[in-house]
Amino acid sequence: MANTYKILGQANPAATTDTPVYTVGSGKQAIVSSITLANLSGSAITYRVRVAEDGAAVDDSQYLAKDSSLPANDSVILTVGVTLDASDVIAVYASDTNLACSVFGVEIE
Repeated sequence: MANTYKILGQANPAATTDTPVYTVGSGKQAIVSSITLANLSGSAITYRVRVAEDGAAVDDSQYLAKDSSLPANDSVILTVGVTLDASDVIAVYASDTNLACSVFGVEIE
């Protein structure tokens, strides 16, 4: 099996829209080491981060963070160690368009 350490995904989601940041490809697995969220605006925003097994529809059991507040011009790093299988999805949601999200980890083929 080959391991590829990389940026798994990046997104700047539209306001109040659940946005997939990373979907594990067919025949692959992944270990997510960290998720960074940066507030690019001068006002506080709220965000959500969820993991959906096989791309399942939104469900409260999927949230790593829900409606968490991120102060103006600030960032947070979630050190997660989440393991994912093919078709699993990490998605984010923000109250504003000024959120930047990056997902880092290892993809295993």
